[in-house]
Amino acid sequence: LFSGIAHIRGRAAMEGYAKSKGIPAPGLAVVGSGILLIVASLSIMLGIYPEVGALLLIIFLIPTAFMMHAYWREKDPMARMNEQTAFYKDIALLGAAILFFVWAADIADSPGERGFVVLDQASVLVLEPSED
Repeated sequence: LFSGIAHIRGRAAMEGYAKSKGIPAPGLAVVGSGILLIVASLSIMLGIYPEVGALLLIIFLIPTAFMMHAYWREKDPMARMNEQTAFYKDIALLGAAILFFVWAADIADSPGERGFVVLDQASVLVLEPSED
């Protein structure tokens, strides 16, 4: 959520970075990806079609990892290390988003058995419907 808001609020800086990476229509890409991140985050946090939110994150993370953080293209060792860290972070988040998508889609396949994700400070609690 915070990253999506940062895309919108820090559009100028993010647009310059996207442009330096060769992203077509960088302004539109920054705003579009910011909106996508906000919608995906709210979907997951509020438990409203969380499988759609996870799918949106997957759609965001794949091109972001390979287009924005292509560390193998960097010549400067420090820039290469920074981009490599960002790349592997995106790949780790992608794995988590895929697992969450599978979990959320499985719950959605069972009518009347949708769980709700409740955020309580730093912990996540999954509430399952009772079997009564």
